[in-house]
Amino acid sequence: MSWERVALEDVCEVVGGATPKTGEPEFWGGDVPWVTPADLTNLKGVYISETPRRLTTEGLRSCAAKVLPANSVLLSSRAPIGHVAINTVPMATNQGFKSFIPDRSRLDEKYLFWWLVSNKAALQRLGVGATFKEISKAIVSRVVILLPPLPEQRRIASILDEAQTLRRLAESRVVLLEDMVRSAFRATQASASLARVRLSDIAEVVGGSTPKSGVAELWDGDIPWITPADLSKNADLVISKTARTISDQGLRSIGNRLLPPGAVLLSSRAPIGLVGIVGVPMATNQGFKSLIPDAEIVDSTYLYWWLRANRATLERRGVGATFKELSKTVVESIELALPPIEEQREFGRLARDAEEARLRAVASLRQVQLLTDSLQARAIRGEL
Repeated sequence: MSWERVALEDVCEVVGGATPKTGEPEFWGGDVPWVTPADLTNLKGVYISETPRRLTTEGLRSCAAKVLPANSVLLSSRAPIGHVAINTVPMATNQGFKSFIPDRSRLDEKYLFWWLVSNKAALQRLGVGATFKEISKAIVSRVVILLPPLPEQRRIASILDEAQTLRRLAESRVVLLEDMVRSAFRATQASASLARVRLSDIAEVVGGSTPKSGVAELWDGDIPWITPADLSKNADLVISKTARTISDQGLRSIGNRLLPPGAVLLSSRAPIGLVGIVGVPMATNQGFKSLIPDAEIVDSTYLYWWLRANRATLERRGVGATFKELSKTVVESIELALPPIEEQREFGRLARDAEEARLRAVASLRQVQLLTDSLQARAIRGEL
């Protein structure tokens, strides 16, 4: 079975886009969907059917935009380069696109979609420009693709569609588990008779510090040491590994106590409000006001979720000219609604079970993503 190497211009009509004058009301609010690269940013899946803005016939005539027939392939060519979609209804684009109307006797639009997705990095490297990178119509027209016969194109597209479906299912499971815990937490807040307590009444607030950076013997020991930047990269409920460690001497040099397992990490600056639960004894830098809860009064997992749900409130309590920060006094004074401890523990058990399931789902999603990426690469090389 022979595969051809062809330029896109040989199997597609390449079409640019345009924008009518935004200050002319008669150009807008009509029947012609009009898409921008921003409209594809959060697009789930392959197809686009609706757009936030629409052109009138007068608006379309006023500019160089062209109505693309259904089943064209839209490629954002700037800001950013590489978003791809297939339109299900006729629509126009702004100047941020180089779109393709395939010759369907030679090229299947879904195969072209997946070829563009698989070659996003290569397409981005073709962008030129000082202010922002853009692919010109001349450049994209000359891009060469590997083209199998139509039946093989459709077979490849079908395989990649199935892989994407598996990926969406895995993503949905992760989101569903997160939403389930949020709903369970909101249920704990529903009673009007919840006790109001200060954090200082239910937990000890502990700060952190940093050993001198130039003293080698203070670092690379056995004690995990965490910063807010580390926590921002970690979406796990329980934190057991850190990017850096300090030695016993390093811990003594900063005068900090180790946070025990079950303590709740709370970043108090740059940024405020990141949270995690300590899984192994660890120390923090000065960007934390961590909480060691009284286990007879408050459950660590409940406290974690309360802080997470109230991050916006915590951020507003930060003060400072150079950067906002939560002081120890402010953290201690924060009030929260507290259900009976058994209700907290029941919620904690549910949340921890859901977290274990979420981690399994995340691992599964990573495997599906690797499979999808591999299939895409192999398909475009003709190895499927």
